[in-house]
Amino acid sequence: MQWRGGEYKVDLLPKVKVEVVVLDEDVPKILNAITAGARTGEIGDGKIFVLPVENAVRVRTGEEGDNAI
Repeated sequence: MQWRGGEYKVDLLPKVKVEVVVLDEDVPKILNAITAGARTGEIGDGKIFVLPVENAVRVRTGEEGDNAI
């Protein structure tokens, strides 16, 4: 946000949200791939949040856990 003689100018950057669920052992590899592909060194490169997923269910087959991923 910049102040210009009584007005504010707001420069918004386009954003995209990507959600990925992977096996625990694949997390470092996925983080490296995303950061390598997304990093420009500029403000707005984004953030990555790593969260636990308690369970997954494949609706079509009823498989659960790692088998559903």
